[in-house]
Amino acid sequence: MKEARVRQGQAHAALVFDGPRAVGWCQFGPTVELPNIRSQKAYQEGASEVPDWRITCFFIDRERRGEGVANFALRGALREIGRLGGGTVEAYPEDVAGRKVSRSFLCSGTLGMFEKAGFQRSRKIAMHRWVVVRKIPPNPTPAPN
Repeated sequence: MKEARVRQGQAHAALVFDGPRAVGWCQFGPTVELPNIRSQKAYQEGASEVPDWRITCFFIDRERRGEGVANFALRGALREIGRLGGGTVEAYPEDVAGRKVSRSFLCSGTLGMFEKAGFQRSRKIAMHRWVVVRKIPPNPTPAPN
């Protein structure tokens, strides 16, 4: 279903395949496409600039969690954002350092994963949730299939 929406231009996502089978995806899009985020009220209180892009959600096949699929999906999303003109990208990951968290609850990704991908902490919007930001330069080179 997600692949069909992306191919029809109704949503943006970096899909990760293992052969013909989709094993994960990273949802991203312009802010107007993704206006609702978790911790919306706290986010609005500290908002100063509206980002060009948001990364809001990951889905990884239960049997493939812990294999780096989310990292791969994030890299794909960032390449696609560059291909689409780049700009300021925001995400809203969970800080899991020092605590045990079920991977099934990490739909917005982890703070560590985003920091390894070059994102900087902007501000905290919940007990364990952060706004992270990275600027992506334009790169018109097509992303690999």
